[in-house]
Amino acid sequence: MSKAISPSSPVVGTREALQWRRSASGDDLGGTVARITRAVPDETAIGLAYDSRPHVVLMGAPADIEDLAIGFSLTEGIASPDQIDDIKITDRSDGVLVDMLLSPAGREGAAKARTRAMEGRSSCGLCGVQHLEAATRALPQVGGDLRISRAAIQTALAELEAAQVHGAATRAMHAAAWADETGHVLFVREDVGRHNALDKVIGAAARTRRDPGQAFIVVTSRLSYEMVEKAAMAGIALLVAISAPTALAIRKAEETGMTLVALARSDGHTIFTFPERVIDTPASAKVIA
Repeated sequence: MSKAISPSSPVVGTREALQWRRSASGDDLGGTVARITRAVPDETAIGLAYDSRPHVVLMGAPADIEDLAIGFSLTEGIASPDQIDDIKITDRSDGVLVDMLLSPAGREGAAKARTRAMEGRSSCGLCGVQHLEAATRALPQVGGDLRISRAAIQTALAELEAAQVHGAATRAMHAAAWADETGHVLFVREDVGRHNALDKVIGAAARTRRDPGQAFIVVTSRLSYEMVEKAAMAGIALLVAISAPTALAIRKAEETGMTLVALARSDGHTIFTFPERVIDTPASAKVIA
């Protein structure tokens, strides 16, 4: 692949604002107003094209664009990294254009990919999908002999929190982390959209040929079913989230064989599917019926 042109837009900028704080007495008519400078994330249009044919426009943070393109291609079932011969990234006044030159095998996948009729917003993983049956597609089975300790999950959570630089500055960005079996975080990617952050970390791992069978992913968002779909397409058997899952996400995980761990915080976590992948429950732990 040729070297990508890095977008020039900063991921995080600053804006002035007026901050109001309620008075100690709780009077809404009182309080104090201060002029502050606040860190804010940028959001730009990112157009993905295959062989110069536009496919989708995503709204996301202007960083790790190559990872996003590779991850989206993989999780959408369009092309694997080996089927992308070249990636050209152009920074334009109206956004970022990514053109991926595909191998013959990649062109077959692109021809079969579900089409989009509108932009993919940062809060939407399936924006513009034109057909109802394409919204909930069949997923591959995930398996393997992956076993993760509870301590590894807690280690990954702590390392992700420490590495989420833009999220800490803005309180407006999601993150996804790729962790090995010990819980050590190898990659962290951030974006204003949870789906983009997940695609970016999957793309980073695929680009560097990491084995998904020996890893798990931690995300800072809720577990919607699109997140399960993307992880399954990447071959991830264990997905951890700080927030809660939806019922459809749980059903999708059950169908594909994925372990879902959610509500993961410093004081513990909750396993919704296939708990046998999470080992070493302390002997002193009590299971309440």
